[in-house]
Formats: sequence, structure tokens, C-alpha cells
Amino acid sequence: MSIKLSFAKVVLSYVFEGSGLKKKAYIIGMGSYLPERVLTNQDLEKMVETSDEWIVSRTGMRERRLAREDEFTSDMGLAAAKKALKSAGKMASEIDVIIVTTLTPDYLFPSTAALIQCALGAQQAAAFDVQAACTGFLYGLSIAKGYIESGMYKNVLVIASEKLSSIVNYRDRGTCVLFGDGAAACVVSGEAKGYLIKEICLGADGELAEFLMLPAGGCRRPASHETVEQGLHYISMSGKEVFKHAVRRMENAAKECLEKASMKEEEIDWLVPHQANERIIDALAKRFGIAEEKVFKTVAKYGNTSASSLPIALDELICEREIKPGENMMLLAFGAGFAWGASILTKSEGGL
Repeated sequence: MSIKLSFAKVVLSYVFEGSGLKKKAYIIGMGSYLPERVLTNQDLEKMVETSDEWIVSRTGMRERRLAREDEFTSDMGLAAAKKALKSAGKMASEIDVIIVTTLTPDYLFPSTAALIQCALGAQQAAAFDVQAACTGFLYGLSIAKGYIESGMYKNVLVIASEKLSSIVNYRDRGTCVLFGDGAAACVVSGEAKGYLIKEICLGADGELAEFLMLPAGGCRRPASHETVEQGLHYISMSGKEVFKHAVRRMENAAKECLEKASMKEEEIDWLVPHQANERIIDALAKRFGIAEEKVFKTVAKYGNTSASSLPIALDELICEREIKPGENMMLLAFGAGFAWGASILTKSEGGL
């Protein structure tokens, strides 16, 4: 009889594991960090030929945050990570993997994740960087989700941190008004408290890479007197092309995500998009028929902080609004690569 019972347990375990009833991944803690220095539109008027009216009408941005000269991506990421760990009720020693998403690492190598791992004292954690520009947080979140659901790891720390001021040309009015610095982090675990990472859909199109890029600094165009003189170590962007593709790609990613989750558009309770441009955000909200009060925006305060833009907004939403159990959030992002993505989070009972 005992042999039969043991065999039954093995069979049931196999059935449950294979039927999708295995581990689920949740965001159980969040935190963000923004530098103290504020760069307003009025400040920019003194630096480049622009105006507050021009910036607001085209982007919705009024100010952004800039890191100190001696404050780096790893420093901001570390500050956000500590808040996320506190929110999750976790010690650094409990983290199995640290994933940092950034396009402004402290160094090409070692990874920024390794620097943060050392500063946190998480010696037992694996650590690596992910680069998917403004969509980096969703790419990092998808890796964490896979780790948890597979049972490979129990707790994953995902950090998005950017010091874009280090690669912005403050003489180029087309780009310098857009970007700011900041960081956010989350702890992803199999514990059912916080936000279930229900679905994530990702995409990319390298044929459009030239429309948003940092032309020099890699092995194709190493740093030289020529690249520095030509300003090739600053962000280069074709704004019209980015705008055109951003709305369409994020809309399609959202629809794909809803389909995979067997959900309808009207089941979206909150829209949390990448904070690149208020007109892009409004266009997305209109296409999905989401009321203005259910669309969370930080673009006016912080501008575009690339990979950290989305999680900073998500952290503020969770802190400032009452999210009820069962409510669904749609996260959307688009950036250089081109790379894009969407994710659905569902609030669980308890936590956060």
C-alpha cells in the first residue's frame, strides 16, 4: 500500500508540474531612487535654444533629475535595491541572482550587477547585466520570472538604473530635453504576496537600430579623438521614427499579452507605460479606452530615464494609489534596438 501511495505522489507531482500549476513569480517588494538635483525647462532655456512651452507641448516634460558628478549607475541602483529588499522583507543574503538592466553601466566590464552585489554584501548571488535600452526592465523581469517558475532560484533582484546625463549632448535641443537619471528595483519570488507576473511579451527589430543609438564607444567605433570631436559618444535619435514605431509596437505587444493571458482590454485596471513622451502615453491610453485617472504618468517630473522609467512609475503607483486585490496592470515599454515589450501584473491578497 505504501508503495502505491508513493507512486501516486510521484504521478501527482508530475501532473501538477506539467499542467502549469507549478511555481508562479511575484513581485514582492519594490523601491526607487531619484537624484536630488532638478533640471527644469527654465534651466534648459539658458543652455540651449528651446522654451518651456516648446518642451511641454511636444513631450509633457517640465523637469528631470540629474545625478551628481560623483554619483554613478551602481550607486543609484544600490540605493533602489536596498529599498526593494526592505519592502520585500528580505536580506541581501537571501538573494540568489542580481540582474541589472542599464545602457549606462559604470564600466563595459565588470558588470554593474557585480559592483552592486559587492556593495550589498550578497556574496552568494550570481550577478549580470542586461541591455535592452528602455525596455530593459521588462527583459530583466522576464528572466527573473523564468528563474522562479522553473524552480532554479527562489529570490531574484531586478535593478534598472541609468545615468543618461553622462551620454546626453546638452547642446542638442532635440535630445537634451528628454532624458534624466534614476533607478528602481524589485524582488521577484515565488511567494504569493504582491503582484503576480501573469504574462510578458517581448519583441525587437534590429533593422531600425540606426534611429536610436550611441554611435561610438563599442568595438565597431572605439573611442578616438575623431569620435569625440564628432560628438559620437552622445545619444543620436530620429524622434519622428521613434514616435511612429513606439505607439504601434507597444499596442501590438499589449494585445499579444492580453491574448496569452486570455484577457480582454476592459480588464486592464491600470496602464503603466514607459515615460518617454506624454503624447505617446495618451495615444496608447486612447487606443485601449483607458480613463485618464487610470494611466500613471511621471514624465512631467522625471522625463525619460530609459530602463528605470517604467519601474520608477510602477513603484510610485504602488506607493500612492490603492491597488485592490485582483486588479490588473498593463506595463508597456519601447526603446532602442528597437526593442519593446508588455507585461500584465495582477495584485494578490496581502503584501505590497
